[in-house]
Amino acid sequence: MTDDSPKPGSAEAQGPVQIDEELDRHLQNKREELFEEFELRDTFPSEVIREADERTTDIKAEIQSEIDEEYRTDCRDLTTCTIDPADAQDFDDAVSIAKTDDGDYKLWVHIADVTHYVQPGTAMWEEALERGNTVYLPGYTMHMLPPILAETVCSLVPNEDRLAHTVEMTIDGETFANESIDIYKSVIHSDERLTYAQAEDRLDDPDADLHEELSLVHELADQLHERRKEDGSLVLNPRRDRAHTIIEECMLKANKAVTHELQWVRSLEAMFRVHPQPTPDEWDEALREIQDLDGVSIPGSSWEDPRKAVNATLEQAPGRQLDQIQWAVMKVMPRAKYMSDPFGGHHALNFEVYGHFTSPIRRLSDLVNHWIIYQNETPEGVVLADLCDHASKRQKAAETCERIYKDFLQEVGLDPDAVNNRGIEVVEDADPEDLDRSAGEVSPEAFN
Repeated sequence: MTDDSPKPGSAEAQGPVQIDEELDRHLQNKREELFEEFELRDTFPSEVIREADERTTDIKAEIQSEIDEEYRTDCRDLTTCTIDPADAQDFDDAVSIAKTDDGDYKLWVHIADVTHYVQPGTAMWEEALERGNTVYLPGYTMHMLPPILAETVCSLVPNEDRLAHTVEMTIDGETFANESIDIYKSVIHSDERLTYAQAEDRLDDPDADLHEELSLVHELADQLHERRKEDGSLVLNPRRDRAHTIIEECMLKANKAVTHELQWVRSLEAMFRVHPQPTPDEWDEALREIQDLDGVSIPGSSWEDPRKAVNATLEQAPGRQLDQIQWAVMKVMPRAKYMSDPFGGHHALNFEVYGHFTSPIRRLSDLVNHWIIYQNETPEGVVLADLCDHASKRQKAAETCERIYKDFLQEVGLDPDAVNNRGIEVVEDADPEDLDRSAGEVSPEAFN
């Protein structure tokens, strides 16, 4: 077995960020202020909690019944793992990989089957629709679903049978296009929960558990990544590690496969993800700003497609200029939004049709799309156009709240990344000299 104990100096090894009771009160007050401003729901109604408890009384027996009645494909023999941040609380997705005798890839992306437990007409469904998404603040989470579902019953935790929605793809070993797509209900058994750092270590160690599977799925993901760039997909973070590349490319592949099924095979209305493109003048403004940066030059062969120009520049630019290049692009990029019609496609990804499917524990769009792909129809009583507008607004509110709270943490002398990765521990009657501060002195205005 591989030794995955926390490395000295890592976030996992450092322990929680310690604060005193007074600062903890200030953090609570700031959160309550933000919850009110952005209409965020911090607690679940008693009816929702009761319903969640009643719906999850005997999970093992229910899963076994699903298998016995042959309602699902049994994928428990597939070697399967999740790869997530160290601080992840819910595990939406898991992957399995194999190579065929013909040299093609078989990729299984298993997604938590939330709609088995949360269905239209229930209080849990209505609450999820109202919330729109999970809100992740550093050290504090407001789930879209009751915690018993988000963190336990639906979450693809290791060494437990779980209900899933599987996207099985056969991918050509030369063109890397999908030869077949099959979407079905399944039962899976995750072998391990890996952090990104652990997955990187396993890739480096030929004797490690899952080394062969991780190497194969990275081989595929790396090719998918390169093909996507060649096709004109914007890649603002060109230096991601292998573990992040695996998850990003596998999830994009699964989302695209499901959206293809919804739009082109079944012609169904769904919650699509649409990203408008900047105007030509806006793109010119961004490229001129990038070209003027010290030590940066946009390759002449790439100017015709701004996305390819940015990709090529990021790969060659000095590390100190990466943030400036990314910011120049983000300033002119419109916000992506949910729409019931995919018209316009996803500009940044350069996908004609795209939608979300791989995170139903934390995103409303994915939850609704799971229901549509399974039932072959829109949930009764739901006007998708209105729901898309609502989900887009809730996402913007969550992102704005997170940004303001991170700024506040810095103002009070806390490092948001440290809080996010390590959590917080309140120390009673602590000596201020012994507490963890990572961002300077506390601003007098911080608590106003």
